[in-house]
Amino acid sequence: MTESTAELKAQILTATRDYHKHVTQDTTFRPGITPILPSGAALDASDRAALVEAALDMRIAAGHASREFERSFARTLGLRKAHMTNSGSSANLLALSALTSPQLGDARLRPGDEVITVASGFPTTVNPILQCGMTPVFVDIELGTYNTTAERVADAIGPRTRAIMIAHALGNPFEAAPIAALADEHGMLFVEDNCDAVGSTYQGRLTGGFGDLSTVSFYPAHHITSGEGGCVLTDNLVLARIVESMRDWGRDCWCEPGESDTCRKRFAYQLGSLPEGYDHKYIFSHVGFNLKATDLQAKLALNQLGRLAEFGEARRRNWTRLREGLDDVPWLLLPSATRDSDPSWFGFVITIRPDAPFQRADLVRFLESRKIGTRLLFAGNLTRHPAYLDRRYRIAGTLANSDIVTERTFWIGVYPGITTEMTDYMVESIRAFVAGRS
Repeated sequence: MTESTAELKAQILTATRDYHKHVTQDTTFRPGITPILPSGAALDASDRAALVEAALDMRIAAGHASREFERSFARTLGLRKAHMTNSGSSANLLALSALTSPQLGDARLRPGDEVITVASGFPTTVNPILQCGMTPVFVDIELGTYNTTAERVADAIGPRTRAIMIAHALGNPFEAAPIAALADEHGMLFVEDNCDAVGSTYQGRLTGGFGDLSTVSFYPAHHITSGEGGCVLTDNLVLARIVESMRDWGRDCWCEPGESDTCRKRFAYQLGSLPEGYDHKYIFSHVGFNLKATDLQAKLALNQLGRLAEFGEARRRNWTRLREGLDDVPWLLLPSATRDSDPSWFGFVITIRPDAPFQRADLVRFLESRKIGTRLLFAGNLTRHPAYLDRRYRIAGTLANSDIVTERTFWIGVYPGITTEMTDYMVESIRAFVAGRS
């Protein structure tokens, strides 16, 4: 890059930061007028500049920034390998699909195998099980934590159960260590859906490090964002190689984009029934996908990663202020952290008690009328949705609490874009509504 080009680039990035300040200068909160979103991205001038810099570099596919982010993110979570994907949903599909690889021998998952999962949550934790031809085994959750327990998982294990795939609920860790121990004891594989919980800890360890594979989402609602995007992480180098292959069309080659002979044996392989010397760049060892992200996404995610601790602190602060402000309000079941955990919260969950003189819909409508955004606890009981009515699954025990969530639970936001004023306004609004029903 010539000096004049470098100077011009610096001028553009400076102007980008100035532009960001100009378009975001009015941050005045007006109760009842300014929307309080339940979730969203916390983007600053450096994020906007990172996107513009990536565009100026014209790295429109996965490249150097993607590899740099993968290395940095893996180090942040204390794992050996991370592979960025185009979404968290794709990360879940990729993770479970990787466990079907013939390269795993007898340990591989096969069609008809059972996978224990939670009935109440987001569907993309469950959909890969069905998409891979396996059978979900649904377990219930605990009200308050909104997670299942190791005891429920243990009770769900049957002769065909081969894996566990569970998500941490709204940033609140499930009992990851006991469930990982169960998986080891029974020779099962374990996928830890960490999409809502990056930065949370269980028994002093970061979530995302308990499973054979873990997944993350970088959608704007999550702890850091790349716009769209996700990631699969692992400490297992064999699984990491399978994940990379299946993400990248199923190819056997591991050359980085733009490289051609990393292994020094490009024309020396004989695999399958291909002729000896067939170009390794076009040998495929898996029936894979194309689930890669781009360097534009990676540049943004890399910049956001430097603020992960700041974001987690804000989420915990907002959650605690809501919890303390609503502590004595009748008819509301308030959330609680799983024992031995420190959640980096995704949302603040409220369940209406059965003896309340109002319904969930009444409180939700009131809050929405005040520009306070609400969301249900995702799908509630998935088995009640049209998409799953004719699907094969097994239920272990009852789904009584999942049904309660479907009928009486919702959540409000704690993401870093929510200020103390906004949090206090949410507390004031909920207290005013409940007081009016007393």
